[in-house]
Amino acid sequence: MFQLGKTIVSEDILEKEFVCNLGACKGECCVAGEAGTGYRNRNQHLKKIYPKVKPFLRPEGIKAIEVRGTHVVSDLGELETPLVNGKECAYVNFTENGTSSCGIEDAFNAGQVDFRKPISCHLYPVRVQDFSEFAAVNYHKWPICDDVCTLGATLKVPVYKFVKDALIRKFGNDWYTELEKVAERL
Repeated sequence: MFQLGKTIVSEDILEKEFVCNLGACKGECCVAGEAGTGYRNRNQHLKKIYPKVKPFLRPEGIKAIEVRGTHVVSDLGELETPLVNGKECAYVNFTENGTSSCGIEDAFNAGQVDFRKPISCHLYPVRVQDFSEFAAVNYHKWPICDDVCTLGATLKVPVYKFVKDALIRKFGNDWYTELEKVAERL
């Protein structure tokens, strides 16, 4: 672990290798789990962009959102995306071969919204836990990625490079530049 500004960063994000292989895992992270993705923006941003995202969603996702809302509050008081029948994220789409895609990101890629997707999705496999004085930045190893996400090791891509855009989105260019300097020293 090392400190970078107001973050405590696990060396795993520099040392572990990761590149998501959607052809192998089919976006299982959008389906597996017990809750929707964490959503930290309390200013109702999902609610504001929902009309533009809605055309990119499946009927099941639209129904879940219109019943439960664009986001839900967990038992711990945290915002999350709603689920479809307690399973996949309401914002997920599936291609003909069953691969998941994010309807929010599909709308972003089509130029309809300026919000790419919740930062927790964009950062994966990096997880950030906010504390009062600092944020912990860690590599999250999820068993669903064990067999199918070996592409990073084959391509020799460290986690921090795989999620570069997301880390810059979360912490800024200066923070990422400092992270690269630490990686070079190690």
